[in-house]
Amino acid sequence: MCLGVPGRVEELDDTGPVKVGKVDFVGITREVCFASLPDVEVGDYVLVHVGFALTKLEEQNALETLGLFRSMGVLDDELGISSTSVDL
Repeated sequence: MCLGVPGRVEELDDTGPVKVGKVDFVGITREVCFASLPDVEVGDYVLVHVGFALTKLEEQNALETLGLFRSMGVLDDELGISSTSVDL
């Protein structure tokens, strides 16, 4: 399965040809491309699919979605973590 997973933007780098940065997914950090979200800022929540930020989300919606994914057991597949060991 391949889902879009919400995460919080922790760092941004716009010095290269494409804006990239780091997104925190409940304790797991991944590098993400922000080419489609030029106005993204640190602290924003975004929906990420295969390394690309697709849209910004409200914090409450992001956390609810992460909780739902955790209860369904799909965070393991998407992030390679043990979802039972992560607190939201």
